[in-house]
Amino acid sequence: MATYLELKEQAEKLMAEAERLREQEIADAISDIKRKIELYGLTAADIGLAKSAGPGASGRGKSAKAVVKYRGPEGQTWSGGRGRKPQWVVEALRQGRSLEEFAVKSGR
Repeated sequence: MATYLELKEQAEKLMAEAERLREQEIADAISDIKRKIELYGLTAADIGLAKSAGPGASGRGKSAKAVVKYRGPEGQTWSGGRGRKPQWVVEALRQGRSLEEFAVKSGR
């Protein structure tokens, strides 16, 4: 029969192994998420992670949502603002197409 100290040592080893596996699974998940963000050209706002005004915010309130200036072939939208271009825009430009082809006409 195992002693208390032997069981405690086994439990500590198992906890250490569990933590190593947890860290590896987190790293794999982060890698997968980053790959998908790059693949689809997602932003924090697209997946609901955009920072919102919290209790210590400056009181400026919510900023207006960016106006859609470009619409992709599958209904994707882009404001043409700061940051990286969405993947669909990058692919279209790589194929020799122009942004004007995707410009949203006013009144839409």
